[in-house]
Amino acid sequence: MAYNLLKGKKGIIFGALNNMSIAWKVAERAHEEGAELVLTNTPIAIRMGELDELAKSTGSIMIPADATSVSDLENLFSKTMDHFGGQIDFVLHSIGMSPNVRKKLPYDDLNYDFFAKTLDISALSFHKMISAAKKMDAIKEWGSIVALSYIASQRTLFEYNDMADAKAVLESIARSFGYIYGREKHVRINTISQSPTPTTAGQGVKGFSALMDFTERMSPLGNADADECANYCITLFSDLTMKVTMQNLFHDGGFSSMGMSARAMHQYNKSLECKECRQNPLNELTDL
Repeated sequence: MAYNLLKGKKGIIFGALNNMSIAWKVAERAHEEGAELVLTNTPIAIRMGELDELAKSTGSIMIPADATSVSDLENLFSKTMDHFGGQIDFVLHSIGMSPNVRKKLPYDDLNYDFFAKTLDISALSFHKMISAAKKMDAIKEWGSIVALSYIASQRTLFEYNDMADAKAVLESIARSFGYIYGREKHVRINTISQSPTPTTAGQGVKGFSALMDFTERMSPLGNADADECANYCITLFSDLTMKVTMQNLFHDGGFSSMGMSARAMHQYNKSLECKECRQNPLNELTDL
């Protein structure tokens, strides 16, 4: 059901690749709520992905941009304002990638060139994006910037690796820039700490299906899926949240407030009852 929450608003969606992407779902919901959009991703992602389909269904245009390149970002905002005839109202940053995760390198033996790339793509791109927008005065007063984060920024989660550090930097950028941009232009900046979601990137994390099962058992409302995350993003783009800024907002079915759930305890007790598991407990823990 649409409520026209974004009627007359214009925005940029970073990071949609295919229909498994949270950014893809956000673009669809924003369109349903009346927004006009520019879709962007790296040139190679646009060539290899399915963004043409999303652009057609939402009546959007695509402007390629590498979010780690300041010149690309400046070109993106310039062309976007030319296209819309002025400033925009909202931006979604849904970008993250770790070569160390892809190469399955452990946290205590990282490739530091890869680590630098993880930070540049997954966090510094957020700073560069906001900085370019601010310098070009691309976002209207009371506009909204949202980035997608994860609870591993604040708590240690096995094998999330250097992406956890990148998400911590991402959230800090939202607070630091949120103060400056809010004070000067009333632009609000927030991050959403989403449940583990089976996107193309998410499924590349080792043990992802087990992680989803664990968080589902732990969360009183269950995991939040990509469509539900899109709904939450829409509220942050809308005028209903004009005084919400510099926040990391958990959208995870309650997982972030839990210590132990009945379902998770039941599964743990089952592992204790298993003779083989008692002899080799790591096997059972891997399955949680």
